[in-house]
Amino acid sequence: MAEININRDAEHNLLKSLESRTDSEALRFRRYLAMPDLSRKEGGPLKEIVDRAKKTKSLSGFDVINIPEIVPTNILFDLFNMPVGHPARSKSDTYYVDEQNVLRTHDTVFWYYYLNDPEIKKRIANKETLGALCYGKVYRKDEIDSRHMNVFHQFGGLYIAPDGVKTITPDDLKAALSEIARSIFGDSVEFRFYDHNFPYTDPSFEMEAFINGQWIEILGCGMARKSVLKECGIEGYHGWAFGFGLERLAIASMSLPDIRLLWSSDERVTKQLQLGRKFQEVSKYPPTVRDISFIVDKDVALNNYYEIVREYAGNLIEEVKHVDTFENAAKFGADKVSHTFRIIYRSPERTLTNDEVNEIQDKIREKTASELHAVLR
Repeated sequence: MAEININRDAEHNLLKSLESRTDSEALRFRRYLAMPDLSRKEGGPLKEIVDRAKKTKSLSGFDVINIPEIVPTNILFDLFNMPVGHPARSKSDTYYVDEQNVLRTHDTVFWYYYLNDPEIKKRIANKETLGALCYGKVYRKDEIDSRHMNVFHQFGGLYIAPDGVKTITPDDLKAALSEIARSIFGDSVEFRFYDHNFPYTDPSFEMEAFINGQWIEILGCGMARKSVLKECGIEGYHGWAFGFGLERLAIASMSLPDIRLLWSSDERVTKQLQLGRKFQEVSKYPPTVRDISFIVDKDVALNNYYEIVREYAGNLIEEVKHVDTFENAAKFGADKVSHTFRIIYRSPERTLTNDEVNEIQDKIREKTASELHAVLR
């Protein structure tokens, strides 16, 4: 097993440009990038999942690669079968540092960096079988609720061999993933696979596990598309790949009611964050609910509103519900629409005061008006 660290000079230069900017978007990016990588936090459940998976026989000897968190769009999207116009490239879903670089949205991008590493290219020339793992933070604009955050963690794997030297099949993939699932959820866990579709694998599968009385989707996988491998610089190889969100597995393993608990520093919470141990709710602090209504252009991406809420409320928001959409051309204009959101404030660690919530709500209202060019109702 080798530890491969990709040169990050280009990323450092982009970070310097962010540090010189004072706009709200740059400040958000800097804050997200500065958040800790929980997949490497000692004693935390996400790192425990990583460690258990790495110890399985199926992943034994795999290289581990560390890649930049700011990556070029032509690598992240173009090489991975997501051409211009693909939904994943939308600025309403992805954080663009500039027109050519984004905060990475998926960890599969490690294929490119791994297969183009000088030492790995030597091994490819020698027709060696290759296995690699990558894990860490990824970033996507998303709604706000108890199961989703815009900063989360993924764990991905790639196992490929030269054609005619070794044969790797979908059954090999399923056997490997079954071993990984048992390492996390125990030997008695039930799981199943069904056909799916991903841009960089074919055939593709989803894997579900039966946990707490229900089937839960836990990862995506498949046989690496030869066309994508070719785009990444390698031909004459085949094999499997997978990727999963670490938070999803941790939430399922511990029956966590709120994803924010994984980031908590409250000792009553952190001492309970152990895989396989059902989380016992600490004091359930009361919610405070505020509604906000505003009129905007119809082409405004609502994910940009969630970004404003995150900026001023941080982890004090339990959920933001889009409760109403209303159009009235005579009253608002033909190209305008009214939206109403319900913001549920609730800290997982303390009771919020009305004054505190009102101050945050006022800032959200002010920023909604200025950043989205909204008319508040």
